[in-house]
Amino acid sequence: MTVESQVSSKAVDRTKFKSTFGRVFWYVFLRLLTLFATVVVGIYLTIMIANMGGYVDNIMRSQIRERVNTQLNSSITFKLMDSDKRKAMVNERIALEEQRLGLNTPFVIRSFRFLSRALTLNLGNATYMTADSGSRQVRLILTERLPPTLLLMGTSQLLLFVLSVIIALNLSRKYGGFWDKVTIALSPTSAAPPWFYGIFLILIFAAVLRVLPFSGMLDVPPPDSKWLYTLSLLKHLILPAGSLVISGFFLSIYTWRTFFLIYSSEDYVEMAKAKGVVDRDIERRYILRPTLPNIVTSFALSLIGIWTGATITETVFIWPGLGRTLYTAIGLFDVPVIVGDTIIFAYLLAITVFVLDIVYVLIDPRVKVGG
Repeated sequence: MTVESQVSSKAVDRTKFKSTFGRVFWYVFLRLLTLFATVVVGIYLTIMIANMGGYVDNIMRSQIRERVNTQLNSSITFKLMDSDKRKAMVNERIALEEQRLGLNTPFVIRSFRFLSRALTLNLGNATYMTADSGSRQVRLILTERLPPTLLLMGTSQLLLFVLSVIIALNLSRKYGGFWDKVTIALSPTSAAPPWFYGIFLILIFAAVLRVLPFSGMLDVPPPDSKWLYTLSLLKHLILPAGSLVISGFFLSIYTWRTFFLIYSSEDYVEMAKAKGVVDRDIERRYILRPTLPNIVTSFALSLIGIWTGATITETVFIWPGLGRTLYTAIGLFDVPVIVGDTIIFAYLLAITVFVLDIVYVLIDPRVKVGG
C-alpha cells in the first residue's frame, strides 16, 4: 500500500468516525430533549388534573372555613364576642390558613411554581398526610412507603415474568397440545383485576381455612426474633403477591407464547431444523435472541411499574405501600403527594426509555443509534 493510499484511508476513517460521532451525539441530544419535554408536559398535566384545574382550591377553602368555624365555636370566649368581632376573627383565621397553604396566590401562578420545584425534585410538604415520624415532607412519606411496595411488587412481578417466559417457551414447543389449549382458554381470566382475586383468596385462605392472615404486613405486635419476623412477613406476603401473579399469569403466558411462535415459524428456523441443529440451540439462537428486545422492554417496564404499586390491591390487604398511599392522597385531595409520586415515576420512565434505546443497540445488531 502506497503512502497516498494510507493517508487517504486514514482520512476516510476520520470522516466516518466524525460522521458516526455526530449522528450519535445529535440523536442522544434530541432524544434527551424530547424525553425531558414529555416529562414536563406530563407533570404539568398531572398538576392540573390533580387540582381539577383549580377547583380543588374551592374545596380546600370550604374545608378551611368549616374547620375554623368549628374550632372557634367550641370556644366560650368566642361566643361571648359581638357578631362583628366574631366575623373579623373568622375571616382573619381563614386568611392565615389560606396564606399557609398558598391559596392566596392565583392557581395558574402556583401551578408553574409547583412545576419548577417538581422538576428539581423539590417535592415540598403534604397538605394533610404525614410520615410515621410526623413529618409532612413528601419525600419522607414516599420513601417510608417504598420498601413495602418494592417487596410486594418486586416479588410478584419477578415471579410472574420468570414463570410466564419459561412456561411460554415450553408451550411454544408443543403448539396445539392440551396445556396450550388450556392456557388459551384461561387467558381471559386476566381481565379481572388483582384485587378481585385478592378478595377471593382472603375468603378462602383467611376466612374459611384460617391458614393465612386477612391483611397487614406483620403480626401485631411484630415478633422480636429475626426468624419469626421474616416468617411473619412472608406469611402476610402470600395473599397479596398471589393475587397479583394470578391476575396476569395466563395472559402473560399467552402473550409470550405468541411471540415465540411467530419467530419459531420463520424460514431460518426451518432451515436450522433441516440442518439438524439441536432444539435448544435453535431456541437460544433463533427464537430467544430475536425476541430479546421485547423481553428486555417488558422486564424494564415491569421494574419501573413497581414504583406505582398496586393501588386498590394494597388498600384491600391494608399493605402500607405506595399504592395505598396514593389512594389515601387522592381521597384527601393531597395534591403534593399525588404529584410527587407521579414526578418520580415520570423520571423513571424517561430514563428507562432512554436506556432501552442504548440496550437495543447492544442486543440487536439490526438497530443503530440515530439510524
